[in-house]
Amino acid sequence: MFHHMHLIRSKDNRTTRAIAASMLLAAVSLFINGFGVYLTIQAGIGAGPWDVLNLGLAKTTGILYGTASVLVSYAILGIDIVLKEPIGIAMFIDAFVVGKSVDLFNRLEVVPKCDSALTGIPVMLIGLVIMAYTQYTYMSAALGCGPRDTLLVALAKRLKKIPIGAVSIALLSLSTLIGWILGGPVGIGTLICAFATGPIMQMAFTSVGFDATHVHHQHLGESVKVIAHRKVA
Repeated sequence: MFHHMHLIRSKDNRTTRAIAASMLLAAVSLFINGFGVYLTIQAGIGAGPWDVLNLGLAKTTGILYGTASVLVSYAILGIDIVLKEPIGIAMFIDAFVVGKSVDLFNRLEVVPKCDSALTGIPVMLIGLVIMAYTQYTYMSAALGCGPRDTLLVALAKRLKKIPIGAVSIALLSLSTLIGWILGGPVGIGTLICAFATGPIMQMAFTSVGFDATHVHHQHLGESVKVIAHRKVA
């Protein structure tokens, strides 16, 4: 049945060629995901929780948004490694590509900044839909989830008495608070991102019959073994 199939099947990554194809799929997905992030920022009604932090850090230090995003992403990836969570190749791609693609779209001035909620809210929702579908294609590469998702799971495992939803809200609230202190843009869009991202992602996954829990992500060590044995067939 269609519901139990997805348009892009998750990869088994058993050969070097398969891993290379999955890395390309992840990179392209994350580049387009960056366009979705860019739209949520250009909506001009307050950024998503993690982007409040990235933009606040960029404003305070004078660095580009993408550079701030990369620094935050690799810091979180470092925490994931310290917490001994499974790390995949795509997590390193994620940490770099999304932020720097936003910088590229900013430089090209693809979409003007919205000047009212009337235009800002639709632009933000379009951005969230793009992010949801590219999250599906990225996860289909089966080379690891994003650093932030991995951190959320790691914290939820260690705080067993607290529901993962509550852990997620605490994590998003903390990133928003720190970002706001640093001068990041908080507004109605921040709330939309915080509460609409999950339902929109669920809608996107359902529309293509994708169940994220059925994807077996290949860990970095497994990928290295495949590449080291040079299985290319």
